[in-house]
Amino acid sequence: MKYLFTSESVTEGHPDKICDQISDAVLDEILAKDPEARVACETLVCTDLVFVTGEITTKAEVNYIDIVKKTLADIGYTDPNLKFSNDSCIINIAINQQSPDISQTVTSSFEQRNERVKDTADIMGAGDQGIMFGYACDETPELMPYPIALAHKLALKLSEVRKNKTLSFLRPDGKTQVTIEYKDNKPYRIHTILISAQHSETVSNPVLMNNIRKYVIDEVLKDYDLKIDAETNIIINPSGRFVIGGPHGDAGLTGRKIIIDTYGGYAKHGGGAFSGKDPSKVDRSAAYMCRYVAKNIVAAKLAEKCEIQVSYAIGKARPISITAFTYGTGIISDYHLSKLIEESFDWRPWTIIENFQLKKLPQIHNGEFYRKTASYGHFGRNDLDLPWEKTDMVEELKKKSLKHIYKREKCLV
Repeated sequence: MKYLFTSESVTEGHPDKICDQISDAVLDEILAKDPEARVACETLVCTDLVFVTGEITTKAEVNYIDIVKKTLADIGYTDPNLKFSNDSCIINIAINQQSPDISQTVTSSFEQRNERVKDTADIMGAGDQGIMFGYACDETPELMPYPIALAHKLALKLSEVRKNKTLSFLRPDGKTQVTIEYKDNKPYRIHTILISAQHSETVSNPVLMNNIRKYVIDEVLKDYDLKIDAETNIIINPSGRFVIGGPHGDAGLTGRKIIIDTYGGYAKHGGGAFSGKDPSKVDRSAAYMCRYVAKNIVAAKLAEKCEIQVSYAIGKARPISITAFTYGTGIISDYHLSKLIEESFDWRPWTIIENFQLKKLPQIHNGEFYRKTASYGHFGRNDLDLPWEKTDMVEELKKKSLKHIYKREKCLV
């Protein structure tokens, strides 16, 4: 059986990703000074305008305008001729405090108010209701689907060669897209690589295409098993020219690239965005937990692919449901794997935050952590030290799985 699957990524200069980075830069700044702050920050950009809004409750003193300007400068928006730059754009700030209804139910959980629990981890409630997913598979060393892993690496390389002046004609905006041909559910060959890269007015199309092929595509593929063959489609700037880009070419908004942030459409997504949200929001923290569990399951070779779903009610510490799906690749049934996960991992938000140090990470990383996750994916990153990417539960899962294998075999007798 053969089929095609495609995933895309974007560079850090894409309008939506600018917004994600600003929102997470605000989060970093606040948590570095006040780890107990509640942050839900949203950003919008368009031609020479940045609008930052949201609900934030903090004791920290924050200069939002300076955060915006620094983030834009770091990305590369310093040229007023692009109609969007750190010095020329108008920056509007409209911040309110978090709703007291939400605040009190996070601070004092349903369990504490109704069951009089004493366990510290039961006192903090989930910051919202919702469903979250996590995924891992054995297609790449980072246990990510091949299409999104390759698309991210190409987008990252586009920004790298722009910033180090290898390709000085490139501008910050850009997109990548990778189509992989699968054979018997395994990555078989690269079917198509598509790159759209913003560039200066002076570079010719042949120079642009040849250099992107040499310094971006060929360099990235050195680290991957699949290679370009005679039938692979290489498409670079199919629109012909891509001079006008960034917020001048298209407005951007926080949270519009959630599929790029996760698994490139290869696995399900609960719908909630990550950027700009403090860890009390389970949209973020529980999605990280789902990835951590799925990755450990695959690393332990309990399944070739694993998708985890968890659901929460606002204000409740304990999740409503936890389910694992292995699509027929598990060495135990999905039912028994779900039970194994329930007994092996603590899914309460307080415990997730403590185990991953989610409130402390900006302090640990000198005031900049979450912003680095806002481009090129939150998962499978070997360039960042992400606690949810650790595989420190492998041996324990292997041992505990033996009990469930025994139960399954006993049932079959």
